[in-house]
Amino acid sequence: MLSFRFGTVGSPLQTPKKPGGSVGSILFLRELGLDALELGWVQAVRVTPETCAAINKTAAEQNVAISVHAPYFINLNANAEEWPKSRQRLMDAAHYGNLAGATDIIFHPGSYFEQDPSDVLKIAIPRLQNCLDELRAAGNPVTLRPETMGKSAMLGSLEDTLEMGRAIPGIYPCLDFAHLHARPGNGSVNSYDEWSARLELYGRVLGQTALQQLHIHLSGIEYGPKGEKNHLPIAESDFDLAGLFRALHAFQAGGRILCESPIMETDSLAMRAAWQEISGQ
Repeated sequence: MLSFRFGTVGSPLQTPKKPGGSVGSILFLRELGLDALELGWVQAVRVTPETCAAINKTAAEQNVAISVHAPYFINLNANAEEWPKSRQRLMDAAHYGNLAGATDIIFHPGSYFEQDPSDVLKIAIPRLQNCLDELRAAGNPVTLRPETMGKSAMLGSLEDTLEMGRAIPGIYPCLDFAHLHARPGNGSVNSYDEWSARLELYGRVLGQTALQQLHIHLSGIEYGPKGEKNHLPIAESDFDLAGLFRALHAFQAGGRILCESPIMETDSLAMRAAWQEISGQ
């Protein structure tokens, strides 16, 4: 039994046209030997309760763990006029995601708009707390996960996401390790020691058990001085996958690793094989 589930963010590229859609993606992932799918609702949440029920049923039957990537257009630092629309996108993803059997809702936390990160967090954290309170009042148990972002201008440093989790019980980051590598823009954060330092911090802030429930996005990445440019296949990038996996193994980490590479199912299978080799599982 592997400590991580492996899968893709969005439907695998080679998903057959029939039955197609998310149900077809689940069946195809299972055929490949993968067992996690992040539904890519990145433009808008346009799904019916009936479709959600079919996703939920198929995922349960196939033992495929479901998460949702909420629309890109969410910003915890939006102005007063824009925030209600941003909030609704997150709440819709959480509502329909729960109907589809998703346990985790991943979202981009927003932009600093050239403000100080500590000032932005004073706005973002109460807003996120309010969203979580409403979900729990409605009996919705999903975990909201602000994603670590790949550009230095974006709300979503590791420290930002950990502060959200520290301030609000039940909030945990989505660790995009390619973004963490790209964000400084200088090729750093790409070694066993650097990953280990960040995992140690994660465990210290959110508790050791949180390290066994990580939600990870992974790919190769192209970056410049301001951070992320494009996702790449792992083999076409400088990303030190072996160093990361050795660090995850040393910290007895577990959870899900979802691939965002342009060759997502191919790289997901390669990641799974690499994890098996390094972890001995």
